[in-house]
Amino acid sequence: MTFILWLAVLGAVLLILALTSSYLRWMPVTTSAVCLLLGVAIGPLGVDLLHLDVKGSARWMEHLTEVAVLFSLFVSGLKLRLPLRHRTWRIAFGMAGPVMLLTILGTCLALHYLFELSWGVSLLVGAMLAPTDPVLAGLVQVNNAQDYDPLRFGLSGEAGLNDGTAFPFVIFGLMFMQHGGFDGDWFGGWVLKNLMWAVPAGLLIGYWMGRGIGRVTLRMRLINADSTSSPNDYLTLALIALAYVSAEAVGGYGFLSVFAAGLGLRQAEFKSTGYAQTPAEHLAQPVVGHLEIEPEQALHGDVSQLQDTQIAAGVMMGDMLAFGSLVERSMEVFLVTVLGIVLVSHWDWRALAVAALLFCVIRPVSVFAMPWGSLMDRRQRSLVSWFGIRGIGSIYYLFYALNHGLIGTSSTVAVNLTLSVIALSVMVHGLSTQPMLVWYERRAAQKN
Repeated sequence: MTFILWLAVLGAVLLILALTSSYLRWMPVTTSAVCLLLGVAIGPLGVDLLHLDVKGSARWMEHLTEVAVLFSLFVSGLKLRLPLRHRTWRIAFGMAGPVMLLTILGTCLALHYLFELSWGVSLLVGAMLAPTDPVLAGLVQVNNAQDYDPLRFGLSGEAGLNDGTAFPFVIFGLMFMQHGGFDGDWFGGWVLKNLMWAVPAGLLIGYWMGRGIGRVTLRMRLINADSTSSPNDYLTLALIALAYVSAEAVGGYGFLSVFAAGLGLRQAEFKSTGYAQTPAEHLAQPVVGHLEIEPEQALHGDVSQLQDTQIAAGVMMGDMLAFGSLVERSMEVFLVTVLGIVLVSHWDWRALAVAALLFCVIRPVSVFAMPWGSLMDRRQRSLVSWFGIRGIGSIYYLFYALNHGLIGTSSTVAVNLTLSVIALSVMVHGLSTQPMLVWYERRAAQKN
């Protein structure tokens, strides 16, 4: 009966969003904020229809949030079409590296000295809250693979990279708590295994797998004259699964591997279409149900001037982006609704101060401390410093920690603070994102 009830709630939430989408589009609020409020209304604070034991459901919630993040990371990688040597990538690297480290440090110090939490809990919560979210940050990410705006591109690259680069510091926080500090020889092993090996291994495995599979797939479709009738959703699932499993099998980070697989596949498309300025999915767009109809009727518009490679790549990329985005949005709706349901049981008033420090002091200071030079102007730096949206990635790390040694009073503190800060981020950023982006795009248009 509980499963039926959960399914009914999910269907009702999706129906509400579908019927109100035309209204929400013109309102200064994101879908995530609406889902959070619906979850609160469904939970104990509202009609008291559903309950969820966070610690009791930690095992399956870890895997559910893991799947959500994997799809989002893969789609994020597919959207980033700039060559890796392009200077705009420095924004993403800076945000996912030094800025994230400064954010972890700042949050840890604030939790320890202002709220008197232990160093271990402070480190762990800081690491869980440091990464921005690829699932909930859809509005501030690139609109498509031709969007090279430094603000959007930097935030997209950050969200894709830092869900993997934060992982070693979550593990560091857990190990610090388990060993009671730096006693023992665990620190050296952590550096070698979790930093020097796992990060580059995940990136390299995913990138070359995505690039290699992309090139082989396009070549086979050209040889077999099968540009429009192959099931690309199978390819999406296969690449996500294989990239993740391959990296994890050798001790690499699967999140980074899946994001890099999306990047590698995009680079394979870029090369196969002769480094065309226009992404392949914009050149050749398949019609609905193109797998079951004749190839000459499977595409929109006149594509007679396109090469077979461009058609095959366009159909492949369009299908994969559509399928991945559909799964991503569905998981977002469910998980944020669940967050609203459990929020009243895990609300911590200290999160108001933590969120204010994190959103308004720690992240802005970390961003402005970086020597960006001409990569971003002051307006873009200000917006980048604000759009540090926390979400599904942080929830995944929380459940990972609960299943890997976070117990007792420390677990209660970590759960309550993390969920409360994420909920505040969903609401605060959800209400401010659209107005600020409208202002930014209007200023950019005036400047051009």
